[in-house]
Amino acid sequence: LPTAFIPSAERYQLMPNIDRWVIKNTFAAYRDMLDRNNEKCQYVFSINLSGTSLGDKSLLGFIREQLAVYAIPPTSICFEITETSAIVNLKNTIQLFTALRKLGCSFALDDFGSGMSSFTYLKNFEVDFLKIDGAFVKEMHINKIDHAMVRSIHSVAEAMNIKTVAEFVENDAILKELKGIGVHYGQGMHLGSPVAIKKLIENFSQLNS
Repeated sequence: LPTAFIPSAERYQLMPNIDRWVIKNTFAAYRDMLDRNNEKCQYVFSINLSGTSLGDKSLLGFIREQLAVYAIPPTSICFEITETSAIVNLKNTIQLFTALRKLGCSFALDDFGSGMSSFTYLKNFEVDFLKIDGAFVKEMHINKIDHAMVRSIHSVAEAMNIKTVAEFVENDAILKELKGIGVHYGQGMHLGSPVAIKKLIENFSQLNS
């Protein structure tokens, strides 16, 4: 699992290489799906970027290069960064966001609400999706304070025309509360388990054959 190797990868400055591997292989998989169904594929792939990658000046050039190599639509790629990483690399993050947005990519701010000044920093980013920290979601059906936090984050996001994604949707009770608030999307074991990308491509081929 990522928690087993990412701390060591961050310590030894290996995350930029891992991020590039993920970008390249995600683009290759998406190209495969497009080729199997005559360019008809409505998925959006969300790719996490580490904090160290946000400080990598050559990352933008690499992404542009891979988009050209695999000829995939940039509008189908969403880059995801944590709130903490964005704040630490504020200037570089804004520059990277601006350049990639011009290409057509979208952005998600992950684990939102975990920082001390979340709403203040949100004004600095032009993001498309706000992922509500699972710490507030996982007990919102039984904890009125967590419920209020989720509702508050969603309300601010809506005012800024940002779509919300709730993490840790683990049961139907949580899903019902999220629907009541109006949260746009959910992520969690109740909605779908992780699938190997090879299996995803196979399933996609079967659905569209």
